[in-house]
Amino acid sequence: MPGTGRAAAWAARGRRLRASAETRLPVLTEVANRLLGGNLLDGGTRLAAQAFLAAVPLLFAVAAFAPQSVRDQLRDSLRAMFGLSGRSDVELQQILGDSADSELRETTGAVGLVVALASATSFSRAMARICERAWALPKSRTRVAVWRWVVWLLVVLLAVLLQGPLRDGFGAGLWLGVPVFFLVSTGIWMWTQYLLLVGRVPWRLLVPGAVLAAAATSALGLTARLYMPNALNRALAEYGSLGLVLTMLSWLIVVCAAITFAFTIGAVLAQEPPLSLYLATKDEVPGDAGTDGPTEETPAGNG
Repeated sequence: MPGTGRAAAWAARGRRLRASAETRLPVLTEVANRLLGGNLLDGGTRLAAQAFLAAVPLLFAVAAFAPQSVRDQLRDSLRAMFGLSGRSDVELQQILGDSADSELRETTGAVGLVVALASATSFSRAMARICERAWALPKSRTRVAVWRWVVWLLVVLLAVLLQGPLRDGFGAGLWLGVPVFFLVSTGIWMWTQYLLLVGRVPWRLLVPGAVLAAAATSALGLTARLYMPNALNRALAEYGSLGLVLTMLSWLIVVCAAITFAFTIGAVLAQEPPLSLYLATKDEVPGDAGTDGPTEETPAGNG
């Protein structure tokens, strides 16, 4: 049939074009294959959900038990991250201020602390799986990785507390805050990958993904100061606290998806020419035996 012959011809032409693209543009082809076939958006969404489940109860725990200086620092950092003003800033002040009933705060703080502790390791594991899938590595054994999850969480909490002075350039303004935030973010994202991958990938190979993740989070950080205040205040006015939750979760999905894509693209760039010629040697092939202990036989795409 003519239609069948035409379809076969188009299919053959598509295969030739794909083979040509794989030969001429191996990096772009591999990036496209990873982005389309790795369920990256699903991974980013799960990471955002775990981050939200850990962050919200932890916020109430900090409000209940942390010293006033720590609460003030956290409030300033959240203001710097999201440019909070108006009603959303008032809501934050009510949570972290001294106006709430002390007994109620201790009750909600205790519940929040229990929930945060239960959710925290899930957040760490989700980030570890993002890193492992980017490099097509199997899961690390729990006994090898568990202390790394805890250390990573503590450093993330410290980084959040320092967002205020970092983004403000330690008082100098955005002209210094933006490059400082980018440099610190690059270091954090490179260390994050190395730690959660259990040292199975050399530091040099982690640079592209760290730079891309830092660029994405820096750009989104600047965007948040422009977009989030109006979005949060409008959501609060129209839907109350539910609107606040949905807006924050939506923003976390965007940020976590950007980090997921950055790590994956960075892994491809580091393993393909021309960067691989400068970053890796023949003995530094990700997926070989780990440096810190054995790994499970679970394929990297599962779990």
